[in-house]
This record gives sequence, structure tokens and C-alpha cells, in this order.
Amino acid sequence: MREWVLYGANGYTGELIARQAVSEGLRPILAGRDATKIGRLAGELGLEARVFGLDDPAALTRGIAGAALVLHAAGPFSRTSAPMVAACLESKIHYLDITGEIPVFEACRALDASARERGVVLMPGVGFDVVPSDCLAKSLAEALPGATRLELAILALGELSRGTTKTMIEHLGEGGAVREHGRLVPIPAGSRTRTVRLGGRERLVVAVPWGDLATAHASTGIENITTWMSFPKAQVRGMRLLGLLGPLLRRKSVIKALQGLVDRRVTGPNEQVRESGSSEIWGRVEAPDGRAVEGRVRAPEGYKFTVIASLAIVRRMLEAPPAAGYQTPATAFGGDFVASLPGCSLTVPDTAGA
Repeated sequence: MREWVLYGANGYTGELIARQAVSEGLRPILAGRDATKIGRLAGELGLEARVFGLDDPAALTRGIAGAALVLHAAGPFSRTSAPMVAACLESKIHYLDITGEIPVFEACRALDASARERGVVLMPGVGFDVVPSDCLAKSLAEALPGATRLELAILALGELSRGTTKTMIEHLGEGGAVREHGRLVPIPAGSRTRTVRLGGRERLVVAVPWGDLATAHASTGIENITTWMSFPKAQVRGMRLLGLLGPLLRRKSVIKALQGLVDRRVTGPNEQVRESGSSEIWGRVEAPDGRAVEGRVRAPEGYKFTVIASLAIVRRMLEAPPAAGYQTPATAFGGDFVASLPGCSLTVPDTAGA
């Protein structure tokens, strides 16, 4: 099997991926900018280590040389993905990452022509963001051709890692968003809510800027998309308060201070939480004539799922990559891909009926 690079292997999710990869017989090259941490983990796992940052294009190009693909796991991706994508395009190496950030999806999609020209696959979002929801969206759209509206609601039971929390802080001041008539439209944080049956009961969900506002649009062509997430009422009230503090939360000094607090206090879910947690995603598409189809994905806890999905996609990419260019997980492998993963199920009617 050809070589591949796992960049950010010393981070919370990167280390989980590295350890599981070895247990599955895969041998990634572990890479990152922290020589001590990367070297220690590579030595423990018996893997090759490469140490380089993302701010030196020449070093970055040398660092990924000879690989068939890079799985980029070092966030926040809005700051780290662009140099890695550029290096992958230059070196004709496939690019994967585990982002959920809309600007990253949109930036990669804008490079579709360049990627096709160079024979490179650009596939951001190969973890919990956005594999299960993307597969559900595509499956629903195929069950109801001509659908013009899509809703996705996410229930994720577990905790957040340090990296995910720091990424969320980067975007706290931006508020929410929906896609209307093909365009991303900003909305105040916490301003839109509804109830959806998730986890066996009705739950309050709030509109959030989940990655599917970008990826589901690419996967389905549907131009009106709302992505929801389940939160307790108190947290929804907190979101609305944070919305009022938007200008303050966009200041770099405030972001840095909050991220420093995260570094000191947040680690991430332990093994017990990852093994006992779960996730569920509800989806609904609607056509102009009122016909609608609903479906669900049930999956393991988010970080556990990210490890499972990202490594499954690495294997597929090494064995038989899809057509070059920008791809979402569902355009690359089909809407039923998620159902092929351990512990996952996809429930969508075959058709919408008459």
C-alpha cells in the first residue's frame, strides 16, 4: 500500500487516528511541527516521523514528498488548510482533512478546476463533519428528485476536544448562517429554533453553520438548506447572548485569551465517553409540490466516528480514488457509504411515493 502522511498526528484526534491506523495494519507517516511529541508517538508506534511547519512552503513540500495522500488533522483549518492544499496541488498529492468549517469547504470547491487539471482529489470533511450528514443529504435527494429544501438536525452526545473548542472560538463572533436560493445568508446566533425527534424524544434544535451548508449544496444541488443542532435551552440562550457580543468576540486578543483558557482546561473525551457516546442525524427534503422524505443516520460518538470514517476513506483513496477535483464524501463514495461503516445505520425510503 502506498505511503500517506497524517499531519497533526500529535493533536487529540490525530493521535486517535494514528493509533487506530496501526491497529488496522496501516502505516502512516506521522507529521507535525512539534518534534518532541511527533517523535515520541512515532517511536511508540514504530512509524516514520517528519517534522515541519506550514509557514515554510519548501519545507512543507519536502515533508509530504513521496506520499499518495495527506490526511490533514491540524486545525483550526481556516488557518491551516490553505498551505497544505497548495502543497498537495503542487506535488500532485490527494488532500483529505477532518474540518467542519464552511470557508474551507468553499475554498476547496473553488479549486476544483485546478485539482482536476493536476489529477488531485480535494476532499475536506472526512470525519463526523461531514460524512454522516453528507451521506444522508445525498440519499434523501436521490429519494426525492427535484427537492428544493433540505434540513439536517444533529444530536451528538459526548464532549469536545481542545482543538474543536478552539476552532469554535475562532468563529464565535460570526453568528449563524443558512443557505437560501443558493447563497449563504448570515443570521443572528440562536435566532432560529424548532423541535425534532432525536434520541427517542422531542428535542430543541437551533440553526447552526454546520459544514453541510457547503457540502450538501455541492452533493445535492439543493439551494435552500438549514442545519440544526440539539442544545439545552440554557445553551441556546447563551448563544443569543454571545450574538450580542459579536464585535468583541471577533477581536484577536479576545480569541487568543479564550483559546489560552481552553489549552489549560480542556483535554477531550476519554475512552469511556468515546465508547459509550452516540450520535444521530435527522434529515428532511421537500419538493415544491409539498412531497417530502425524511431519514436518519445513527452512528458512534463523534470522535470515534471520525477515526472510523477517515481511515475507511484513506483506504478507499489508496486503493481506487474517485475522479480528480473537489469531492465530498458522498459524491466520492455514494450516499450509502456511511452504512458500510461499523456501528452506523442509514434509514431513508427508496422513493417519496406518489
